[in-house]
Amino acid sequence: MNAPAGRGWDKVEFWTSYFLLAVLGSVILTRISLISLWSVPTPDLVLGSIALLLICASPWIARRRRALRILIVAYATATQLVPMCVRHPAVLLPLLGALIPVVIMVWALFALSRKGRPGQGTRQT
Repeated sequence: MNAPAGRGWDKVEFWTSYFLLAVLGSVILTRISLISLWSVPTPDLVLGSIALLLICASPWIARRRRALRILIVAYATATQLVPMCVRHPAVLLPLLGALIPVVIMVWALFALSRKGRPGQGTRQT
């Protein structure tokens, strides 16, 4: 018959996290490959390389662990955003503005993932 609601959202989360990893990997790879055009500080290069290795290995090491995939996404994102914000604090304000729709989207996905689970949502009479 029909698959349980939780299984459908698990697939959405699975493919979304791998799409995020692919996007982050392409950003980091582009940044590293353009090192001859722009100077990249050594700590950024080392942290970005580690993040790129984790992204490439994530299909094996985080295949069945959601928390590990989320940690890899968070680490890869932090290696790109934190050094930029530390060196150029003026970038922080547009990033905070861009955070508003991201928080709304995460809240909506979380609420939708809870919908249809036993004991959650509205009561049936």
